[in-house]
Amino acid sequence: MRWTHWVNFPILTVMIWSGMLIYWANDEYSLSIFGATIFNFFPDGFYTALNIPHRLAEGMAFHFLFMWIFAINGLVYVLYTLISGAWRELLPNRHSFKEAWLVLLHDLHIRKMAPPQKKYNAAQRIAYTAIIVMGFGSLITGLAIYKPVQFYYLTWLCGGYHTARIIHFILTIGYVLFFLVHVIQVILAGWNNFRSVISGFEIVNDKPKPATQSTPAKDGN
Repeated sequence: MRWTHWVNFPILTVMIWSGMLIYWANDEYSLSIFGATIFNFFPDGFYTALNIPHRLAEGMAFHFLFMWIFAINGLVYVLYTLISGAWRELLPNRHSFKEAWLVLLHDLHIRKMAPPQKKYNAAQRIAYTAIIVMGFGSLITGLAIYKPVQFYYLTWLCGGYHTARIIHFILTIGYVLFFLVHVIQVILAGWNNFRSVISGFEIVNDKPKPATQSTPAKDGN
């Protein structure tokens, strides 16, 4: 699970970067109110700073190559969780959504006591399951955009080419937001937790503290 977790990081980084190279060729999404554009995805300065313009062919080559690596890595992860039984600790249960709210209040220091957890807390169960569903959605919508004629049934399932492209775009923003929250949570959890994600074990100081010695009272006191 740790291998697929760390392999996924550079894969998604290349996928998002190459996706931006592709998106530049048809930059049509924006936020508008009553016909007035408030914000474009993305401003010209963003493309200039990252040297994105005029690299469509390069972006497509990288995107479609790493798509297969992303799919294989995701398949290995899902198969392992199913075969090993790790899915029991990963999938949300009927109490997860209520407990996730308590986890959020605890993280915001509004609630002092954290809800009980095992390997993952309720918020992690929901987030990690959602990211798997998002990955599957990215593959389906990506294939629908890549080959809308050959995979016409996927394109139809996604609501058409333009809808599939919008969903694909929204999922990409979701990955970025998940990554930011994920990194913040890792930082807050501390170095020992981060080291355990890399090494597979956590160092616990279980050495008993020395008993406090009391000064014997003098006679007459």
